[in-house]
Amino acid sequence: MDPERDFSAFYDATWRRTVAVAYAMTGDLGVAEDLAQEAYSRAWPRWSTLRSYDDPGAWVRQVTSRLAVSRWRRTKTAMNFLSRTRHPESAAAPDETSVVLVQALRTLPEAQRRALVLHHLGELPVAEVARIEGCPEGTIKARLSRGRAALAVLLTSSEPSENGAPTHA
Repeated sequence: MDPERDFSAFYDATWRRTVAVAYAMTGDLGVAEDLAQEAYSRAWPRWSTLRSYDDPGAWVRQVTSRLAVSRWRRTKTAMNFLSRTRHPESAAAPDETSVVLVQALRTLPEAQRRALVLHHLGELPVAEVARIEGCPEGTIKARLSRGRAALAVLLTSSEPSENGAPTHA
């Protein structure tokens, strides 16, 4: 029998079970699929020997299990290192102005919002924003102009607050 066809049939017959083992160990389907794929890629060069085993799938599942344990150990070691070397910085709560600005930005069309954020908050020149967005600089300038005009309307209100100052809505 053709080794490629034989391995392909083996792969098709054992894939689900191998992924199930990895998923049971990791709790993450994407990681489980990656681990199973790695195990099969290790099995392929050894296929001439593995195909004579009573259960070559057991070999692949064992490799998958070992890969999962190794991944868990690397992650645990990295997390321990980070917890010892990095102290989490607590972020201050956003001020009222930031909350209002973000709410206003959410109401804008996405292209205008991206242009405003990249140019004003990201401090990128118009040419760089145009390169990132894949459009002419004139288009970015128009988006910036329209976005600023829309924000001006959204961020100013003639309704006074309790203290008499204009509110931001």
